[in-house]
Amino acid sequence: MLAAGGEAVYISEPLNAWHRPGVLRAPTRHWYTYICAENEEIFLPAFHEMLDFRYHTWDEIRSLRSRKDAGRMARDWSLFARGRLGRKRPLVKDPFAIFSAPWFAARLGCRVVITVRHPAAFASSLKRLEWPFEFKDLLEQPLLMRDLLEPFRKEMETIQVDDMIAQGSLLWKLIYHVVDDYRRQHPEFIIVRHEDLSQEPLQGFRALYQSLGLTFVPQVQQAIMSASSAENPEELSKSAMHAYKLDSRANLHKWKSRLSQDEIKRISHLTASVAARYYPEVDWE
Repeated sequence: MLAAGGEAVYISEPLNAWHRPGVLRAPTRHWYTYICAENEEIFLPAFHEMLDFRYHTWDEIRSLRSRKDAGRMARDWSLFARGRLGRKRPLVKDPFAIFSAPWFAARLGCRVVITVRHPAAFASSLKRLEWPFEFKDLLEQPLLMRDLLEPFRKEMETIQVDDMIAQGSLLWKLIYHVVDDYRRQHPEFIIVRHEDLSQEPLQGFRALYQSLGLTFVPQVQQAIMSASSAENPEELSKSAMHAYKLDSRANLHKWKSRLSQDEIKRISHLTASVAARYYPEVDWE
C-alpha cells in the first residue's frame, strides 16, 4: 500500500534466508539475521547496491533452477530498472530485518515502520500455515543474543520442537519485547498496530503517507479501498498466501475460530508480560 502511489518501488524480504542473489548479493545464513556495526562489512555494500537499484543479473542467472525462478528474475529486474530509471524511493518490506532496524536507520538512512500484530493472530497464522520456527537460528547468532535476546535463552533452548503454539508465542514475545525497547530508544520509528490499520485503513495509511513524505493521490485511496473491501474474502487460501486483498475488518478476529479456547488462554498466558504493552485485556475475549 505504501508503494501504491508510484513514488516508491517495493522490494520484498532481502533478509529472507531464501532471498534471490540478484536482489541482494550478501548471503544470509539465518532467519532474522542480526546486522550491527561489528558484522556489517558483508552487508553494507550489498544493501547500498540494492537501495541504488543495482540488480546482479549474472549472480541471478547462475542461481536459476526453474521457470519459476526465471519468472522472479524477470519481475525483480524490471522493478529495479523502474526504480533506477525513474529515480524512485526504495520501499523494503522485511519482517526478518526487525532486530536490525536500528542499523538500517543509522547506516542506510532508512525510515523505519513497524507493524504490531495481536499475538493470537500471529501464532494462529503460523499454526494454520504449518510454519514451525527453529530457535537455533537466533541462538547461533552470538551478537544477537548478547545485544537483544539473552534474557530469552533458556526458553529458546528448552522449547518443544512440535509445539507450534509455544513457538509462535515465544517468537512474538521476544520480537515485541525488542520493539518495545525501540519505542523508548528510537522515538523516530513509526510503530502501528495491524488491527488499527485494518479497522480504519484510509485514515491509517493517510497518516503513514504524511509521516513518510509520500503523496496520498486518488489512486492510493482506490488501492487501499480495493485491498480492504468487505467484498474481499475474510481469509486467504493457503495456495494464495501472498495475495493481499482481504475483508480487513472481518479478518481481524479469524484467530478466534482457528484456535481453541485452551490455545487462546495459553497464548495469553505465554505472552502476557509483553502483550499488555500493546493490547488491552478485552482483546482476548
